[in-house]
Amino acid sequence: MKSATPDHYATLGLHQRCTDAQIRAAYRVLAKQHHPDVNGGARDALARTQELNAAYETLRDPERRTAYDDELSAPQKSHPTKRAGNLSGNLTTVVHLRLEDFLRGTKLEICVNDPANQNGTETYNLIVPPDTAPGTHFKIPRTEPFERGFVSVRAKARPGFRFKPRGSDLRCDLKIKPARALQGGTEMLRGITGSMLRVPIPPGVGRNQIIRIPNEGLPKPRGGRGDLLVRITYRIEVHIRRSDK
Repeated sequence: MKSATPDHYATLGLHQRCTDAQIRAAYRVLAKQHHPDVNGGARDALARTQELNAAYETLRDPERRTAYDDELSAPQKSHPTKRAGNLSGNLTTVVHLRLEDFLRGTKLEICVNDPANQNGTETYNLIVPPDTAPGTHFKIPRTEPFERGFVSVRAKARPGFRFKPRGSDLRCDLKIKPARALQGGTEMLRGITGSMLRVPIPPGVGRNQIIRIPNEGLPKPRGGRGDLLVRITYRIEVHIRRSDK
């Protein structure tokens, strides 16, 4: 017997701490993917669309979402009977995404090899919405005979060639000429989105000094973006003068 309270977050493939933007993005992608017109009017597609609509209508409204969260956190009544074969099994895994995937979104295929499932490999599609924060958890409902279980997937950031993640912040190096370090000025740097960023260099900047560029990092859990931390490097010029006694 299913719980009287449906898991709207799991329906959208999201964690309970997801942002409003992630809810909208996940709904748009899934509603398009499961629309009956796209799936030849299949009965499963219609049922799935109805679940998506119910989840979105509840979670997009702040007051309804708060009331729903309170309902989820309330103690659930246990039922004396269970449908045969409806087993509970929660699994956890981690996926390492490219830095760009957190900004523009991506699609993944999650394969589960559970020895307890005699049906073989379970395959699930995971949609990571745009503007997903590193560390976000996704809950995917498992299929028969583990309908009461979930696959919990945590998205971690994989360091890139130029940028290294630190939470929602990004770190990178910028090599400048000694004259620029002495006089100060402006340098240009290509950011994670491909746009050119202005990096202000203060006169007399020290080696390894960090210059922070706001809102040019990865998405934050509650909206917005982290910062880009630029480490300044340059070569120190050394001149040797020879003096004869």
